[in-house]
Amino acid sequence: MRHRKSADAGSAKPAPRVMIYSHDTFGLGHIRRARTLANAMAAELDASVIIVTGSPVVGSFEFGKGVDYVRLPGVVKQASGDYTSRSLGMSLETSVSLREGLIRQTAESFNPDILIVDKEPTGFHGEIMPTLDLVRRKGARTILGVRDVLDDDEALKAEWQRKGARTALIEHYDNILVYGHAAMHQPLAALDLPAEVQARITYTGYLRRDPPARPTMTHYPAFTDDDFLLVTAGGGGDGAGLMDWVIAAYEADPDLTIPALLVYGPFIPRDVRRGLAERVARLHHVEALAFDAKLEHLMEKAAGVVAMGGYNTFCEILSLDKKALIVPRSRPRLEQTIRARRAAILGLCAVLEDPGDKGEAPPPAMMAAALRALPGQRPPSQACDTDLLAGLETVLDLMRHWLAHPPARMPAALRLVGG
Repeated sequence: MRHRKSADAGSAKPAPRVMIYSHDTFGLGHIRRARTLANAMAAELDASVIIVTGSPVVGSFEFGKGVDYVRLPGVVKQASGDYTSRSLGMSLETSVSLREGLIRQTAESFNPDILIVDKEPTGFHGEIMPTLDLVRRKGARTILGVRDVLDDDEALKAEWQRKGARTALIEHYDNILVYGHAAMHQPLAALDLPAEVQARITYTGYLRRDPPARPTMTHYPAFTDDDFLLVTAGGGGDGAGLMDWVIAAYEADPDLTIPALLVYGPFIPRDVRRGLAERVARLHHVEALAFDAKLEHLMEKAAGVVAMGGYNTFCEILSLDKKALIVPRSRPRLEQTIRARRAAILGLCAVLEDPGDKGEAPPPAMMAAALRALPGQRPPSQACDTDLLAGLETVLDLMRHWLAHPPARMPAALRLVGG
């Protein structure tokens, strides 16, 4: 670790500094993963951690002592597939330039020992590249962290070729963390990486999640004191199909009486949420919440979980050992479908693929049968004897080693010293 003045003048060893970049153009997955890592590093390594994120809901989450964040101007994906500024009246190019400058300025001032980039080797529209060059010149270690599944192999190769991501991975990163288990999936296997780059990859295991010490101040329905099903669409921007299918099952089957609590997510379109809420209001065994930043608390209480199977929700299902029905989406990428199918093979969950993804109407009876069967499933702990949840422990051990052994790109005396 580079020498510099500590905030505590009496301390013999300065606290390590870690910067996490999370582009966050959509959903909750990236910021929730960054928050989990940051809180663990601050608590276990006494590190100072800054998360640089474009998430518009970052302020809804609690962070531990030693963790703070810089909120980048948001961008949002349009139906056409193009991006635009979320709130500012400026072009996308101007927004990206502004974001790029803020990221670089943060790195210059914070002077991290380690920079962790989440998922996108080049960042959003290449915005992380100048900062990667900067921190590497100053002697910081650069880490790419990716989830267990990125996409279908051919789609991933085409996307990374278009973005220059494979080249960036090879030339700009000291280490690569896969936050999953090789027995589940090997997300970078199709990229034909050089042997020396493959040697930089560590499969950490999934990132364990603990329920929060206290729930939010949200008022939960009375039935959550007994057996109920939690239906979550994560961020909710693409979860309307799941919610519609579950509601349709209760509308069509009066004998389906196990209560269900739907959590729409903060990004569900308002008009869609309004239509779903009108239908929920007519049902006796279904209620809904807009959003809960401490969803783990509800999940811990639930008799079963119905979800789309994004990375963070899957980690929570494993961590809390919950019986789960995964209803993955297959568009715009196959990430959830690949994860769900492999998890089902290992006996970790049940899977129900939405016929709507193939242009067919999803039968309410099919969902009703799956919901009725859910409480009788085995929990994940009874299905797989592989330790899937070593992720945080592995990352922390690696961080301790990396902080003690800076990358040897240049003589230590030539590294720039931070204030």
